[in-house]
Amino acid sequence: MSKGKIVLAYSGGLDTSIILKWFIEEGYEVIAYIADVGQEEDFESAKEKAEKIGASKVYIEDLREEFVRDYIYPAFKSQAVYEGRYLLGTAIARPIIAKRQIEIAEKEGAEYVGHGATGKGNDQVRFELSYYALKPDVTVLAPWKMDSFLNRFKGRSDMLNYADQHGIPVTATRKKPYSEDDNLLHISHEAGILEDPGAVCEEDVYSRTSTMKDWPDEPELIELSFKDGIPVKVVNKSNGTEKTGALDIFMYLNELGTRHGIGRLDMVENRFVGIKSRGVYETPGGAILHNAHRDLEGLTMDRETMRLRDMLSTEVARLIYNGFWFSPEFEALMAFMDKAQEMIDGTVTVQLFKGCAYPVARTSPVALYDPQQSSMDEEGGYDQKDAEGFIKINAVRLRNHALITKKAKTGNRKAA
Repeated sequence: MSKGKIVLAYSGGLDTSIILKWFIEEGYEVIAYIADVGQEEDFESAKEKAEKIGASKVYIEDLREEFVRDYIYPAFKSQAVYEGRYLLGTAIARPIIAKRQIEIAEKEGAEYVGHGATGKGNDQVRFELSYYALKPDVTVLAPWKMDSFLNRFKGRSDMLNYADQHGIPVTATRKKPYSEDDNLLHISHEAGILEDPGAVCEEDVYSRTSTMKDWPDEPELIELSFKDGIPVKVVNKSNGTEKTGALDIFMYLNELGTRHGIGRLDMVENRFVGIKSRGVYETPGGAILHNAHRDLEGLTMDRETMRLRDMLSTEVARLIYNGFWFSPEFEALMAFMDKAQEMIDGTVTVQLFKGCAYPVARTSPVALYDPQQSSMDEEGGYDQKDAEGFIKINAVRLRNHALITKKAKTGNRKAA
């Protein structure tokens, strides 16, 4: 007798293939769900594999357009960067994957959803918080936290033996030295030799950005145009290529960033569960977008709005990283970000060269920059004599502090 239906987030790799078969042996009807968020994957082959293992149905969902439009762009217009460096490539993809999984579960009348994330990482939190936020009555089955699964599989060798026993092909997995997450926004590399933070990441680890020796010796100029903080067009000034539309723009930025080796990052970060981990990331298009967007804000965003936005950006990044995309606090923060981006319109010229995306010019119909006010060569728009009173008012507390400090020091010397 079946224990019920479960929609399993399935990648076709070793872990989720073993989990799929194990759930079937445990008495569940398993619906495999493959999310296409831009990873390099043979989806038909993965589907055939899932069917061969015993999945009753296999969904392959193309989420790329929605991923860019509703997840990548909102996060990037918020300037969300985790711990000052990480552009959140894995974290931003998890909520859209979970959202579609819940939609399939409701369509199929499935009582359960499942995933293959381990109990040590961030993804278990991101998936499960999203599940519960979107469907509060759902039951989550996470094998890496289930005694019956952990008692059956003590380690990788047990999983490989199980795969051999049931004829599950794992050739590619046996050869793969690193744990990787691949999507439109980035690819991450973890585990293996990278678990030693003192070990230098070899060049052959990188797969999204071109090898350093192949980086072009000539810079490439692009113009990236924004409306309300969202990219709406990219023009390559070097060859005339133009792209519009959310997905096409981002895919082209990825192509450019890959060619010039842009977006590499090697860091040790703090996972939500309290563990430190080392990750090597490649985010070529995202790095270009991040730099261009920030540069345009310098021209068009009010100073105090920017100061407040920068304070809140770290909180947006923390919420995304920790899995709270579908939370009331995240919704409230994004309402602020939408308001703060209403004047972020214009075009940034970016030079792409030897691993760098360097903004070199920017224009906007709503620029707050006034050349007369800032010019050192002409008067106008600003009376320099007003600065005297401005400085004196701001100096009041500094002078008072200095006087009190001086008196205190004098009194202490006399007492001594």
